[in-house]
Amino acid sequence: MNPLQQLVSLGQSPWLDYIRKDMLENGELQQLVDQGLRGVTSNPTIFENAIAKSDLYTADIERLAREGQSTEQIYEALVFADIARASDILRPVYDESAGADGFVSLEVPPALCDDHVQTIAEGRRLWRALARPNLMIKVPATSEGLLAIEQLISEGINVNVTLMFTIDDYHNVAEAYLRGLERRVEHAEQLNGVASVASVFVSRVDAAVDALATDDAQAALFGKVAVANARMIYRAFADTFGAERFLRLQRKGAQVQRPLWASTGTKNPSLSDVHYIDELIGPDTVNTMPPATLKAFADHGTARRTVDAHPQDDEGALALCLEHGIDLAAIGADLKSRGLSLFADSFASLMRTIEERRSTVSASHN
Repeated sequence: MNPLQQLVSLGQSPWLDYIRKDMLENGELQQLVDQGLRGVTSNPTIFENAIAKSDLYTADIERLAREGQSTEQIYEALVFADIARASDILRPVYDESAGADGFVSLEVPPALCDDHVQTIAEGRRLWRALARPNLMIKVPATSEGLLAIEQLISEGINVNVTLMFTIDDYHNVAEAYLRGLERRVEHAEQLNGVASVASVFVSRVDAAVDALATDDAQAALFGKVAVANARMIYRAFADTFGAERFLRLQRKGAQVQRPLWASTGTKNPSLSDVHYIDELIGPDTVNTMPPATLKAFADHGTARRTVDAHPQDDEGALALCLEHGIDLAAIGADLKSRGLSLFADSFASLMRTIEERRSTVSASHN
């Protein structure tokens, strides 16, 4: 088995945090699936890099502009085509796993994050428009997002909950998922086929801690806090989904809401380029990796169960944070706010680029 297949054998699904037109058309994604890849995630920044920072989509934008399509229509045509193609490539994984894996994620527009009514409406629209059972709608773990998550799950719409950083985020998200499932039971709806992941952003926590830690604490905390935080969340996952409340739902066909480790590319060059993969491997988890990290793990990663291997070390790192006044809850709130702003900026930049290219074509035809 290659390293990706070894991850799968340990219960972890390797996903790719990247999508671009060329990899869908030239067989690259299919090759990765053949090697053990189990899913794909996207976000506004990924699409900005794919569409606005390459020429791969220029001909499509020009064609759609000549057809009289608006900027918003062109954006959807490009994004929907990529998501649909990726979903179709991964559909055999979904079918072979009986709906447990093989998902592709598409995010609701960032501007909706503070309005659960609009988020729900958009989630429903995207779900219907793409019409693929292995689609996941990405919704951020804001207070309004939690309301949307519960409602979408209750309607049988798969949800990837994004921008999670803290143990409180995790408890709130798991509660929203469970309530959504329980509402389905109340309405005599099936639980089979409803899937969700809880995306915990990892490396950004270490970057924030490094910036705050005093000199005497830096060495003791370096590269440890984000992993310890994620492992604490994994323990909460095991407790939540091992409890009778969920087991009752599981007997009716419910799936666990798997923790997904996101932002797992190593930002500090002093750490191993597979640090956030090697240290978070275990059953019922997903790790979505940027292309360079996926390639690095396939080359020299170590596949062994680590997500619950060193609880005392993890507790020590988190206790040391408290001792030095490093507030992970405050860090998480700040990182979530920054993440929402980053995605909103990327989305706005992408729409400006499409509008500029569309306008150029329109002007040339006047």
